[in-house]
Amino acid sequence: MSTPIRVEHVTKRFGRVPAVNDVSFQTEPGEMFFLLGPSGCGKTTLLRAVAGFAEIDAGEIYLGERRLTELPPHRRRTAMVFQNYALWPHMTVLENVTFGLELRQRDRKERKRQAMKSLEIVRMAELAERKPNQLSGGQQQRVALARALAIEPECLLLDEPLSNLDAKLRLEMRSEIRRIHEETTLTVLYVTHDQKEALSLADRVALMKDGRVVQIGPPRQMYHNPETLFAAEFLGEANLLRGRLTAFEGGFARVETPLGLLKARAGQQRLSIGQRCRVFFRPESVELLPRRVIRPLNGIAAEVAETSFLGELDQLVAEAAGSLGLKASASAGRLASWKRGDEVWVSFPPESSSLVAAEDEDEETKGA
Repeated sequence: MSTPIRVEHVTKRFGRVPAVNDVSFQTEPGEMFFLLGPSGCGKTTLLRAVAGFAEIDAGEIYLGERRLTELPPHRRRTAMVFQNYALWPHMTVLENVTFGLELRQRDRKERKRQAMKSLEIVRMAELAERKPNQLSGGQQQRVALARALAIEPECLLLDEPLSNLDAKLRLEMRSEIRRIHEETTLTVLYVTHDQKEALSLADRVALMKDGRVVQIGPPRQMYHNPETLFAAEFLGEANLLRGRLTAFEGGFARVETPLGLLKARAGQQRLSIGQRCRVFFRPESVELLPRRVIRPLNGIAAEVAETSFLGELDQLVAEAAGSLGLKASASAGRLASWKRGDEVWVSFPPESSSLVAAEDEDEETKGA
């Protein structure tokens, strides 16, 4: 059974400091919904509040139509997978998975049947008699998932479940979590600080900063249409040029910048003529042309400052106006011909860019 979570104006303070500050959102049934943000933004505190391990100071939490706010954790019909797995070292895999069922006073045959069913879902049934110290990190994570699934929750809560794994295992477990989600169709509330994890797995993402949600949306929309400077910079590499909006032309805008007049997609933000803003575009949308050709649309005069080979990608930084580093990236080989010192036009298609409102800062003292 997949049941949505509804969080209404939840606040949690530690002393006078609000770790979670008036947060509201609602998941869809069976949705994989991510809480994404840097360390200290309140995402784990919010997850623990949904699980019942952190008492909130204000607001309400619902699972479907059932109010959870004052219920103890074992009565919430949620299951949490902790960052450190929290497996009992003296118990076998099977005993760890049945532990929650014992607390719920299921009979012995039912406990074993349900535990083995969960272990089969995570493909660990053949290791049921092993102890946790006989398992790899990825296998321990699967056991922790099986234990959560065994109690048949209506919602699965995951607290940075892949953070203790190496890069290769993280990729493997992403695929496993996606498969398990598709097989169980459970609503999943997933906490992470890893942008790639969220972008690759989530149905929707809530981006958090300083205890608040700053933007909610599907990963592609969040990546290509950030609503704030924070969202633009946190969700991957970004080029951001300060400027002032001078005109609208259809769905595009003209922006006067220290590097010249640029054309960008107006986006969904309500900006006014004369307003300070940032032109935002991703490194993968950048095109490089030799300076000897005529200046292209959105062409910025620059000089290649550094190049990097990252296996599947080439990355490049070109300096404009003497100091501003503009980033470009492309599949391996596509940027290999450019060398340090090459004079280039850095350009980008207007449709692959957008405008971001300037935040409260003295932009006149900043570089482009």
